Amino acid sequence: MIELPEAAYLAKQFNETLKGKKIASVIAGLYPHKFAFYHGDPAGYDTLMRGKTVGETIPRAGMLETQVDDVVLLLGYVALMFHAKDEKRPKKHHLLIEFEDGTAISATVQLYGELYCFREGELQNPYYDIAKSKLSPLSDEFDRAYFNRLITSPDVQKLSAKAFLATEQRIPGLGNGVLQDILYNARIHPKRKVGMLTDGEKDAIYNSIKSTLKEMTERGGRDTEKDLFGRPGGYKTRLSQLTLDKPCPVCGGRIIKEPYMGGSIYFCDGCQKI
Repeated sequence: MIELPEAAYLAKQFNETLKGKKIASVIAGLYPHKFAFYHGDPAGYDTLMRGKTVGETIPRAGMLETQVDDVVLLLGYVALMFHAKDEKRPKKHHLLIEFEDGTAISATVQLYGELYCFREGELQNPYYDIAKSKLSPLSDEFDRAYFNRLITSPDVQKLSAKAFLATEQRIPGLGNGVLQDILYNARIHPKRKVGMLTDGEKDAIYNSIKSTLKEMTERGGRDTEKDLFGRPGGYKTRLSQLTLDKPCPVCGGRIIKEPYMGGSIYFCDGCQKI
């Protein structure tokens, strides 16, 4: 699922590939999905966007915010695909935008997805509001002092490292996918309690957040996700379904997967001692 590095790279691809294109038609909500969320009636998206021009795209946590003249297109946690002129379109999609030059993009919901088209100020969405208001860990402003305020807050001391990083939108766009490598690179077990971390371990987590997310973004996202052209990201995940049961490249230990907090965690039983 798209998280911060993929959203940042996809925004770059949107600006290089789609910016300036004029929209010929829009189909939204044609194939119902219980967890495909729209703003208002998706049948009205064609009226909202037809004839308008794609502007700048900005990453907002795990979402893409695209200005389309006087409306905003916000896409979150969906699989996106660019289609060349005369290329066959997918049989099923949850949003299909055709451009006047014959190209198109489609968005498909897998687990759940957000496909919002709205005029500025119309959308009431707390996750979007938080994503706009909080600092991105890819920015220079997300510094050690800012991180220290997050990790020393009294209300996080009893949380596990995973819960601290990936819940309550403390760091928007940092989810269960990217946190695996962040904690692996910091040599911190996902179940370690924040209140038990040393200052050195907190430094390691901060440094890993900055360096790991930077590398993931620069390499076009993780190899477990795909870009606008269907290509896997160039960042080779250390901990994911692709490395499960393989030896750790650092210590030779096992890469283990366990259920935790309604999802899964991966860790090395040698490098990440609880």
